[in-house]
Amino acid sequence: MIFRRQSFSKALNRWRASRFGRILRLMIVPGILLGVYVTLCLGLAAGQRHLIYFPCKETFPALEARAAEHAFQPWSNTNSQFIGWKRVIKDQPGAGQILILHGNAGCALDRMGYAHALQSVGPFDVYILEYPGYGGRPGSPNQKSIFRAAAEAISLLKTTNKIYVIGESLGSGVACYLASTFTQSVAGVLLIAPYNNLATVAQHHMRIVPVRWLLRDRYPSDVYLRSYSGPVAFLLAGRDTVIPSRFGRRLYNGYRGPKQVWEVPEAGHNEIHDPDLSWWKEAIDFWQRPASAASGARK
Repeated sequence: MIFRRQSFSKALNRWRASRFGRILRLMIVPGILLGVYVTLCLGLAAGQRHLIYFPCKETFPALEARAAEHAFQPWSNTNSQFIGWKRVIKDQPGAGQILILHGNAGCALDRMGYAHALQSVGPFDVYILEYPGYGGRPGSPNQKSIFRAAAEAISLLKTTNKIYVIGESLGSGVACYLASTFTQSVAGVLLIAPYNNLATVAQHHMRIVPVRWLLRDRYPSDVYLRSYSGPVAFLLAGRDTVIPSRFGRRLYNGYRGPKQVWEVPEAGHNEIHDPDLSWWKEAIDFWQRPASAASGARK
């Protein structure tokens, strides 16, 4: 037994000293790191939508009570299913209909401030779409379900009155999709904290992960806007760390139709969602300006 143990020990030492043994030992640590990296990528791929969508947790009765305080009513589709909120002008001719598409967090009623500002500027009918899985609406949020909900929502608006679309943050990609799909219906678009492509933004935040290959919900705004030729307004935040303004600039620079960009240099991602009333007047004036005079940049 002693002889056999000594022989085995010698063989093991010879193997360790061999070139193959040295190579194999050198591969162990990189192999472990590669396994960890692949596991990380697979985990992110499987749970990516939990990193994109953050629905509010309020119940529908609580939301309905909050909406009533601000004269908002539930908005339903032709099957009487809840799809969002509306506040319609009743005592004077409408200047147009505005469909608002909110960001990836919270719920539709978090953007009631937009309606207050817009209806202070003009007699607009305001509709705020709620995404599937958000704010008491059944379903799960993803690009396909949100696009389907947005297409249904715009099809419910009156064709006899102008339709404008506002998209902020994640919703800017949805707004670009609607502009591309309903080119004859959308009279103007406003994009707040927009991006050219969600995959590009995600890659910025996760540089060691091949996000471009893994991401399922890509929201390619730059591709969609190629099919649209109406006025598009851009509002950017100079200190936006969630969607850095350079991604919105890329979208603006690539758009060939009438366009106007405003940038607030000191604003972050959340601060940009509360512009003052004078800015809203400028944005609406841009929508209604002749196309030949509707391009430029302001700060």
